[in-house]
Amino acid sequence: MLSLSGIALLLFIIMYLVMIFAQKYRLYAIWGTVIAFVALGILQRDLSYLFSVVNWNVIMMIGGTMIIVYYFTESHMPNRMAEIILDKCPNIMWVIILMSLFAGFVSAFIDNVATVLMIAPVVLAVCGKLEISPVPMLLSVAVSSNLQGAATLVGDTTSIMLGDYAHMNFVHFFWMLGRPGIFWSVELGALMTVPVMLFLFHRYRQPVDSSEQTKVDSIFPSITLIGVVVCLILASFLPNTWDITNGLICLTLAAITMAEDYLRYHDSKNLRHALLSVDLDTLLVLGGLFLVIRGITDVGLIDKAANLIVNAGGQNMFLLYTIIVWGSVLFSAFIDNIPYVATMLPIITGICGLLHIEPYLLYFGLLTGATLGGNITPIGASANITAVGILKQNGHDVSFPDFMKIGIPFTLIAVITGYLFIWFIWA
Repeated sequence: MLSLSGIALLLFIIMYLVMIFAQKYRLYAIWGTVIAFVALGILQRDLSYLFSVVNWNVIMMIGGTMIIVYYFTESHMPNRMAEIILDKCPNIMWVIILMSLFAGFVSAFIDNVATVLMIAPVVLAVCGKLEISPVPMLLSVAVSSNLQGAATLVGDTTSIMLGDYAHMNFVHFFWMLGRPGIFWSVELGALMTVPVMLFLFHRYRQPVDSSEQTKVDSIFPSITLIGVVVCLILASFLPNTWDITNGLICLTLAAITMAEDYLRYHDSKNLRHALLSVDLDTLLVLGGLFLVIRGITDVGLIDKAANLIVNAGGQNMFLLYTIIVWGSVLFSAFIDNIPYVATMLPIITGICGLLHIEPYLLYFGLLTGATLGGNITPIGASANITAVGILKQNGHDVSFPDFMKIGIPFTLIAVITGYLFIWFIWA
């Protein structure tokens, strides 16, 4: 008879199989698994506990940013930005590359999901003008944003976790103990993705032209969107902030944007449209996944997986480093990297204590694998889920194979680059 952890693993596998092969039922699969976890006692039958499991900071960030993005789109600013980009690029291939690199740069300083939400309207506007599918470009943007999330202390939740755990500040990601930090590893990996994009999108050689000059109705949504970026960066330097600080920032600026629009136009219909623009499907998927991951964490599956990786390496540092990097890639492709990183950090510290070595090689290897591994599948990172949700809202369904055609090449080249760089610098 299966143990509780065995039942949890079986349900988890079934859920992912449904998400892979019957994507339109993914919401039912996720929340069906949540209900089963609660009924079987895998998750505690306590509403306050279940409520606390959901990462409301991420949910609030996405919801607030979606509202601001609605007004940003309605102001026609994305169309104007699209015209500027088109004017600078010789063909569609270079439009995709430029948008992806720009997304990567932005995501080094703010949350990856917020990056996708901000850049998606520009992508949709560009593709609308070119009359092409936005799928390749938006997926490339999402993958690029994930890729550079580990570049700085403020770029990703896992970076913040490592910084807090290892007492690293913003500068340490650039230079630490007389050696280059993980920033340079990530940026080198990003640079190496350019040849990958040249290969993936080499058929998109159609010339682009934009002789139009779209009139922007209001610059206020653009200001609040920039305000999101600035406030999120500033908040990262404040000590002892609330867990939902970033979410409150996004919701507050969303409320200010709504208030400014109403005072300007006195149109309550626009307020309703802004609220309806929030993609509940994406938020429910994320909320459900937070609960499912906590369930398999509570029954010890995450601990077992982490210990399996570490124990296989023994005292061979190169083998241990290799297993942590590529094992993290594998696990992060299918599970949220936040509980995984939280579990692995103390394990790595303990191993390094026994071996009497500095832990930074394995810390950076963990962050490289766990952050970039989410790019393999459309459910491996919140930014991917958000991008797929936006495409679905606009009539484009993205399958696992569609995503992996872009995600796997990006992941392999970026991880290999970072894997080698970190080893030669920090071994």
